[in-house]
Amino acid sequence: MTAAHLEGPRPVAVVTGASSGIGAATARRLARDGFDVVAAARRRERLDALAADEPHVRAVTLDVTDDASVAALAADLPDVALLVSNAGGAFGMAEVASSDVADWQAMYDVNVLGSVRVVQALLPALEAGDGGHVVMTGSIAGHLVYEKGGGYVAAKHAQAALAEMLRLELNGRPVRVSEIAPGMVHTEEFSLVRFGGDQAKADAVYAGVDHPLTADDIADTIAWVATRPRHVNIDLLVVKPLAQAAPHKVHRT
Repeated sequence: MTAAHLEGPRPVAVVTGASSGIGAATARRLARDGFDVVAAARRRERLDALAADEPHVRAVTLDVTDDASVAALAADLPDVALLVSNAGGAFGMAEVASSDVADWQAMYDVNVLGSVRVVQALLPALEAGDGGHVVMTGSIAGHLVYEKGGGYVAAKHAQAALAEMLRLELNGRPVRVSEIAPGMVHTEEFSLVRFGGDQAKADAVYAGVDHPLTADDIADTIAWVATRPRHVNIDLLVVKPLAQAAPHKVHRT
């Protein structure tokens, strides 16, 4: 089932963090599956390029850490069928004793508070019409800890708790809540940003791993979860490459 099979106009999907990686792949996939997609992120030039390639994608500049930016997004969207709260990221990889608290603050703001801001702003639109669906891009780091995971592990645990709380608090209202928790996904920027632009360290994360997941793999799972019948809620979908058994257990050749 895809949104294209639903009667009436194309439903609206909002994807945050849509300028690259999982977000961009999800925007493309949902547009091809029958949604009108609002691709939202800070880097407008990348969004414009995405929208130029996909006729059912509209670019909107968004900073999920800024209240005014989130409010401006919501003001233009009276009815939203799907919110993919995907904006996030990891900054640094150090032991708790030596980690930078500013990195923890930045990760909490974008991964957790960014999700809170967008959900709060769009909830009226998600409840409009036939109801909506919140899908959060979490991580296996939100369910298992690993050494030097630091603020990213803590933030993703908080985001996972946020999804569970929303599911409880919205029970009886027409809004589904799901979390996608990927393991190792090889995108062009995630590890590069985490290691402050150090390409060698970023490449080492995936060295010797046979077929890490791709952004398209995660977009596929998001699209599947989002297109289940309205009475079906997928609470949590954990997806890892075959080579990965846990965050700290990865087979390398």
